[in-house]
Amino acid sequence: MEKVILITIDGMRPDGALACGNDYVKKLMHLGGYSLTTQTVMPSITLPTHMSMFHSVVPQRHGIITNDFTSQVHSIKGIFETVKGAGKTTAMYYGWHNLRDLCRPGNINYGAFIEGHVGGCSDLAIIAEAKKSISTYKPDFAFIYLEGTDMGGHDYGWMSKEYLGRINDAFKGIEDLIKTLGEEYHFIVTADHGGHERMHGTTDKEDMTIPQFYYGKKFTAGKEYTNVSILDVAPTISDILGIGTQPEWEGTSILKK
Repeated sequence: MEKVILITIDGMRPDGALACGNDYVKKLMHLGGYSLTTQTVMPSITLPTHMSMFHSVVPQRHGIITNDFTSQVHSIKGIFETVKGAGKTTAMYYGWHNLRDLCRPGNINYGAFIEGHVGGCSDLAIIAEAKKSISTYKPDFAFIYLEGTDMGGHDYGWMSKEYLGRINDAFKGIEDLIKTLGEEYHFIVTADHGGHERMHGTTDKEDMTIPQFYYGKKFTAGKEYTNVSILDVAPTISDILGIGTQPEWEGTSILKK
């Protein structure tokens, strides 16, 4: 039975991942697949991009165009609803309240909300809680959201020393997770958007291009996947789990690319 962990490093740029100083980034590219040219959606801000990631449609279809949630005019089932509908279990670990609306109530079996920033960043605390919970409950699909990189970009600037340090910290935790859970889980590590100067949300390349890293036996080790969209995340998870997709979804599993 296949299982998947999806991790978002909020605001991570491809050049930021490569320049963060953590050797595990390039090791992960060798051990699994990767894309350094994945395209996100407009507006390139956190809630709209996550809604597109989870529902495989552009913001114009799911209707979320700011970081404030509004009910969908035409409701589309996302990956949480799809996994639960297939009789499997789900989990979510995060530290930003607005993500609570990524799915309808009743579709998350396990999870934790950790508010506040430990030493300026709660990412390692979230990873520690996720590791403990996932090891105990073994959900079929788990989502982990890491906010620290985006906060570093806004506070100090994208590609600043502090920003790169946040990415480094995130990959320290991810390395630990994969070493602990990599025999049981496939991993998809992605950003939601990039950024430039101390902002994001534009059509600039720095905002719209994100990296993704893939680990697990269904991915081709060392392969650079091309023509990838953030809309492909939900179909890829469904493909790994061997469950159906939703007819409204616009993306394609990267396993078919």
